[in-house]
Amino acid sequence: MIEEIRLFGVYMPSALFWAAIALTVTFLSRGILARIPLRQFLWHPGLIDLATFFLLWWGITRLADACFPHGFIS
Repeated sequence: MIEEIRLFGVYMPSALFWAAIALTVTFLSRGILARIPLRQFLWHPGLIDLATFFLLWWGITRLADACFPHGFIS
């Protein structure tokens, strides 16, 4: 069954909640990644941002599944 998170009385899919957290962390990490000189030599730096988002989303989701018992958040 698809898990839902109740946030301030509004039910939302847990994937959307974890994606919003990953997007926030990705946005905050762009400043750090912009200072790395390796980023200037890349063909498309936007692909690094996209890959960072998906890796963070996957990692946060896996961590949430491992740490929170089912039904704890919903």
